[in-house]
Amino acid sequence: TVDLKYDDVSYATVHQSAFLRCGIMPVQPIKELWWFKIGASEERVYYYDPTSVDAALMKRARRSSRDNTSLEICPTQLSDEGEYKCRIVVWDNTGNSTEPSVPISKEARMILKVNVPPEKVEITHLTSGRNLSLRCKAEGAKPPADILWTKTSPDGVETEIPDLAKTREIEPAGELYDTAEQIFYQLEENEMIAKISCVVRHHNTNTTIYKNITFVSPAIQNALKVTIQRFAEPVLYSSIENQDGQDNKAGLVKISADPGFKVPYNTSVTLKASAPGVFPEPRYLWWVGDQTGIAGRELHIDNLEEDKSYYVLAENPLGRVVLEVPVHITTSDYSQWNDSSRDGDAMVTDTTEGLDTGAIIGIVIGALIAVFFIGFAVWYWTIRDGTHVFSPKKEKPHTIDEETIPFRSTDKPLLRTISTQTLEGRRSRREPSI
Repeated sequence: TVDLKYDDVSYATVHQSAFLRCGIMPVQPIKELWWFKIGASEERVYYYDPTSVDAALMKRARRSSRDNTSLEICPTQLSDEGEYKCRIVVWDNTGNSTEPSVPISKEARMILKVNVPPEKVEITHLTSGRNLSLRCKAEGAKPPADILWTKTSPDGVETEIPDLAKTREIEPAGELYDTAEQIFYQLEENEMIAKISCVVRHHNTNTTIYKNITFVSPAIQNALKVTIQRFAEPVLYSSIENQDGQDNKAGLVKISADPGFKVPYNTSVTLKASAPGVFPEPRYLWWVGDQTGIAGRELHIDNLEEDKSYYVLAENPLGRVVLEVPVHITTSDYSQWNDSSRDGDAMVTDTTEGLDTGAIIGIVIGALIAVFFIGFAVWYWTIRDGTHVFSPKKEKPHTIDEETIPFRSTDKPLLRTISTQTLEGRRSRREPSI
């Protein structure tokens, strides 16, 4: 009696090796070995004749080294799944060596199932304050994958999230399946979580895939803890002028300006805040001075006329920071905008080219210096002419007593004050009247 030992169902993982067992009990000399895949017709996969032929009609098929009659397929493809038939022909002389051997044929049928681990896992989220909506999707698995959720504390302790409000969907995608699960989670007050994980498990292929969402608070460089009147508690504060922009640390708040942080007079500016890597998504609040804050990622400024510092708050349940954003005017010469004014029929137009503050100051100083030199020249030539009139000729020293010589309004004053002293100088040919 010849029996075959086989498995009704065999399992394999795609891209790995599949093993279809079909062995002889007891072991007998083989006359022929056939393997077929059963479909609309019997497709020959492998044929073996110990005397002449060892032929794999499927290139990925071969006889197993375990027993010489079982079949291995490597690498396995999803299309290899289906029903197979093993046919073995052996010689049997019923124990009588004097009689001719009789060929005995035995057949067995079995099923090969090919499992496919998830090809892709992605997680998406929506946040509103402390309320989280997380959706995890495992695509392209066979059979469908299982999903569970865990959270990890800052000290690395991972626990399954219990009592979740969730919805689950399984959708066929050809021969494969997509599994999606959505959960709703609310962060407790002062709850500190390092990450939440979507754990995808595919037991048939012994596959586990983690997809994490890491919790990150907004951050800034060179921060100081300060008290701001708008907030009840101190916050971390810095200026964009103290951000070097070289740190790639997740969570840093970044500010961009269109067209820039330095703009001409009367230019409109749009400031935009972002915080790559921050989760949950932060909310933003902009303000200037004591004005009411404006919520949103962007702030639009119309027709900026002077240097101003704007402030933005970036906040999520894990923390909050404030950045100062100075915006500067590059010129104070407003006349460059060619503003015109009318007085009756006359129009006065300022056609001065746009000059910066330094150029204007230089022009004013140059004009003052020019006026000074012109005044000095006029004064000098005036004095020189007066000396020529009153001092044409050198005379002997003459003593003048101020107390006995009255001064008349018609006389020119002396160039320096004299008090009962000898004045050596020149006298006019015409004697002064007394």
